[in-house]
Amino acid sequence: MDYTNCKLCPRACGVDRTRGQIGFCRGGDTAAVAKTMLHPWEEPALAGSGGSGAIFFGGCTLGCKYCQNAAISGACVGESVDSAGLRRMMEALISQGAENIDLVTPSHFLPTILPALEPKLPVPVVYNCGGYESVEALKLLEGKVDIYLPDLKYADAHLAKALSGAVDYFPVATEAIREMFRQTGPVQWQGDKVCKGIIIRHLILPGQVENSLRVLDWIGENFAPGQVLVSLMRQYTPMGSLPAPFDRRITDEEYEAVLSWMYLNDLEGFAQESAAADQAFIPDF
Repeated sequence: MDYTNCKLCPRACGVDRTRGQIGFCRGGDTAAVAKTMLHPWEEPALAGSGGSGAIFFGGCTLGCKYCQNAAISGACVGESVDSAGLRRMMEALISQGAENIDLVTPSHFLPTILPALEPKLPVPVVYNCGGYESVEALKLLEGKVDIYLPDLKYADAHLAKALSGAVDYFPVATEAIREMFRQTGPVQWQGDKVCKGIIIRHLILPGQVENSLRVLDWIGENFAPGQVLVSLMRQYTPMGSLPAPFDRRITDEEYEAVLSWMYLNDLEGFAQESAAADQAFIPDF
């Protein structure tokens, strides 16, 4: 798979990015890197004491209307970087003490990323994505990614279409997560840090508790306790001028209802404090 006749993501736009054609992700034929940083706010089992070595890529295959990274995702903002340059960025983050290399929204730049992952890095590679992934593209990452960190945003197709323009989100994302699990197997720990496996993130949306319960039901039905971890996120922060109920943060009652359902499904993972719903936690792009 390459940037010509691009089908790196499930939208399969088919554009030739080497000729300047623009698809949904807005990406060109080299990676757009918007920011690199030691990221202390990832899940504690990832960030550890040194922080994740985050590489934020511009552009996105989803374009969620509530995206906290909209400043870089909407217009594919970032420095144009080839594979060699990307490898240097990874090595620089490791030299600064990064616990892992955290590739944030990377899928539309796989042809640039793959060569940068060879030879294997001395820290885990985290593939931090929106969950809307092509299984064919994911197969190219086998043996190169240690930890998959996908979102599972929606079980509700109408919600997925309205907020992310992806009516097929749930079937696509669940198949992608199955492929990720095939590659990594159950979660493995090294001390208090995850060294291999899948952490599924789910952001609770205001007024959408039922969607969250259905997401957790699917995880509980498809994985035994402890095989995957769930990161239940309450950091939804209103962005822009969205209509009700998306113009507010989630309530304590909404979060507690979903958290209780997570435990009823025997799911293990991480909860998030209400203070996380603050723009102060959004990286300065």
